[in-house]
Amino acid sequence: MTPTDLAALIRATTLAVFDAHQLDGSLVPETVVVERPRNPEHGDYATNIALQLGKRAGINPRELAGWLVAELRAADGIADADLAGPGFVNLRLAAAAQNATVGVILDAAGDYGRGDELDGSVVNLEFVSANPTGPIHLGGTRWAAVGDALGRVLAARGAAVTREYYFNDHGEQINRFARSLDAAARHLPTPENGYAGEYIDEIAAAVVAAVPGVLELPDGECLETFRSRGVALMFDHIKTTLHQFGTDFDVYTHENAMFEPVDGGGSLVDHVIGELKASDNLYQAEGAWWLRSTAYGDDKDRVVIKSDGEAAYIAGDIAYLKDKHDRGHNHLIYMLGADHHGYVIRLKAAAAALGYDADSVEVLIGQMVNLVRDGKPVRMSKRAGTVITLDDLVEAVGVDAARYALIRSSIDVNIDIDIDLLRKQSSDNPVYYVQYAHARLCALARNAAELGLEPSRDHLDLLTDPAEGELIRTLGDFGDVVATAAELREPHRIPRYLESLAGSYHRFYAHCRVLPQGDEEAADVHAARLALCAATRQVLANGLDLVGVSAPERM
Repeated sequence: MTPTDLAALIRATTLAVFDAHQLDGSLVPETVVVERPRNPEHGDYATNIALQLGKRAGINPRELAGWLVAELRAADGIADADLAGPGFVNLRLAAAAQNATVGVILDAAGDYGRGDELDGSVVNLEFVSANPTGPIHLGGTRWAAVGDALGRVLAARGAAVTREYYFNDHGEQINRFARSLDAAARHLPTPENGYAGEYIDEIAAAVVAAVPGVLELPDGECLETFRSRGVALMFDHIKTTLHQFGTDFDVYTHENAMFEPVDGGGSLVDHVIGELKASDNLYQAEGAWWLRSTAYGDDKDRVVIKSDGEAAYIAGDIAYLKDKHDRGHNHLIYMLGADHHGYVIRLKAAAAALGYDADSVEVLIGQMVNLVRDGKPVRMSKRAGTVITLDDLVEAVGVDAARYALIRSSIDVNIDIDIDLLRKQSSDNPVYYVQYAHARLCALARNAAELGLEPSRDHLDLLTDPAEGELIRTLGDFGDVVATAAELREPHRIPRYLESLAGSYHRFYAHCRVLPQGDEEAADVHAARLALCAATRQVLANGLDLVGVSAPERM
């Protein structure tokens, strides 16, 4: 019996009690909270449903809890139920019900932890979206890891997810990039506000090699060549780097495409401007065109078309938002950096002005990442000039350690990535700790096979040791952890859970002999424990897959 199963049992019991005592069953929530008590002596699980409903139903919570305890004691799968405090209900599972979780995991295999509560949700998940003017920096690297993990988690709970990269190849930053390449090719100093680093020299040289005589072209044609060729080379590098990092996208959209003619007519920006004018959500003032965004919760109206007739940056954003909806997505998630707080209300207001539900737009803001070595910050990258890149981090610690370290902390906090720690092969290194648990379980399975032993579910009733119970209950938590990670957009819950699971397994292994020793005869309990170990290995593998980290069989 998993926590989800137990919650369903408690809800059904509560409804039955309400019916028996002629109470309003509509007060009973669809989801009942079930928690693991901090003190194991209080039981395997606890619920506060009586405290939650008592006063609303006009009943003393402790009295209601007493009714629930009486019914739950007689329920299948419950060994005991107790009333505690002002109305808590503590529960102990029957061994057979608890240990059945092992069989559930082995049957589900790679699907264990998946669910369907997000069926029908068609999500566009946009993340990284770095400017094509340099390698992906450390902040973008965090999004590459977290965004990919969030996409995996959402898909695991039933959502149809499109992972999208928005390539910002329109605007002044691209002009500065082209001028920087031109200067590098001519061995001139970097222009003011330009870009520097080994990668600029490499791309400039590649353009010169591909287009002989480019430096003799007229200025406008020369800069356009550096712009188009350079952006393409930079984009290829970014895509290759992300792929090597384990992050791939379903769709790459160019910002420039928002301003190019479509279907023989105007651009997507032109079309959305016309739509907003027709709905009177765009008005003219001071020679410019303004979005009535204050009507939809923004702190001020936004200029969409400037007085010189040029489109403001938000014009492309609005067209892109509409394009995402027009492609069939009913929920848009934007993952943006710490300096983009203003986009939250702005994008929601734009959606509402276009006639969409503002809540169909969700903006996640991530905080900064710092790289630390020998206790001191690392601040320089030869390749990028002045910033740390994805390539630098992977070179320092490897893909698995980099991804895991970036995902295991909430995006709401700044994080320090300790290179020295992530290189350690010890329990101090969280990714090593989890991967080692998986490798150890694989080695255990190999050793068992050499002894002619196989996992068996026939005697799971023999798993009565407290360490076995703790491990089984931790395994049972996995589905709820994944569901919560999807609901709250918090993929960091997965690695934190895996570390807890690895700890439960190591304690179990230290306390319970899995394989016979010496002349000891193999017994049913050994086969049952091997089944428990197989289930543990499966959940570790499933969890690591959700964060895009490998599950090694040997270390």
